[in-house]
Amino acid sequence: MIRSVINKFLLVTALVLSSLTLSQAQEHGHEGEVPGEKKKFNVGDMIMHHVKDEHGWELAHGVTIPLPVILYSADRGVEVFSSSRLAHDQTYNGYKQEHGKIHRVNEAGQEVEGAKVYDFSITKNVASLLLSAIILLTLFPAVSRGYARNKGKAPKGVQSLLEPIILFVRDEIAKPSIGPRYGKYLPYLLTLFFFILVNNLLGLLPGAANLTGNIAVTLVLAVITFLIVSFSGNKHYWMHIVKPTGVPIALLPIMIPVEIIGLFMKPLSLMIRLFANITAGHIIILSLLSLIFLANSLASATTSLAISPVVLAFTLFLSLIELLVAFLQAFIFTLLTAMYIGSAVEDHHEADHGIGYEGSEVH
Repeated sequence: MIRSVINKFLLVTALVLSSLTLSQAQEHGHEGEVPGEKKKFNVGDMIMHHVKDEHGWELAHGVTIPLPVILYSADRGVEVFSSSRLAHDQTYNGYKQEHGKIHRVNEAGQEVEGAKVYDFSITKNVASLLLSAIILLTLFPAVSRGYARNKGKAPKGVQSLLEPIILFVRDEIAKPSIGPRYGKYLPYLLTLFFFILVNNLLGLLPGAANLTGNIAVTLVLAVITFLIVSFSGNKHYWMHIVKPTGVPIALLPIMIPVEIIGLFMKPLSLMIRLFANITAGHIIILSLLSLIFLANSLASATTSLAISPVVLAFTLFLSLIELLVAFLQAFIFTLLTAMYIGSAVEDHHEADHGIGYEGSEVH
């Protein structure tokens, strides 16, 4: 039953994605097209259009949810208007959007040199961020109420869905990686895990935002982890950086810079890993679907139809892989964060980070 539901979901997802790609292909085909000439389908433009952030939320070709544009300039102050005012290369109130950025332009439509415009708009990624926050703030109070109401009884409803995942993060990530002090950091690890997971899953929906594939978002998550690790580090953690145990004095001028670089490489690896894996998944699926329209552009509609079943089969398979990756990347980011925290709070650097810790919770 569950397998049947998953297969139907993946089929619908692939078909909708292919329809979105077809719409984009038609859009590129009509712009600047010379009568009688067959225009080549631009794969790169189509992929970037679906992966990058934008001021409106395009659910499908021709179906766009306008979002608030919030601009600030020294001479005009704060200005707020709908993103639909700048759609289709329109100019509004002296502003024009080019390549996703809003510029001040003159009457001739040329950018005004030296005009500083600060963009605080609610873009598609920001809207998706707010949506994920609403989902989390709705789910977890419900789980908390359910736990209080059914204390000592079997979990029901949303609680029965999320409680095993919460226990997994606590027992398989926080306890083994941090040790007896895990309770202090468990709320952050749970927030991190579910934030990444929810946004990864939302990003798989047709027309959704690529939030965890935005390097600015992964940068903020990595910086928060870096700050928590740095402020939690005890004297053993910092002494290991200044004078690594067992290292001869003659090698300290080499090892100390290596240890300092390692401090910054940890959050850097967190940032790049999540960004690269999520973005790569979207690009691969869109590239596969693009083969259908490349065949139509370079050969004929018959060729396009002939390869469609094969392309869609591969797309379904990759969509299933992407579901796994959504959970896996949330797990890896949270696990590495817990390990970094564990290395910072352990009593001695030679300790085992509390691996295999089975003790009771610290009160």
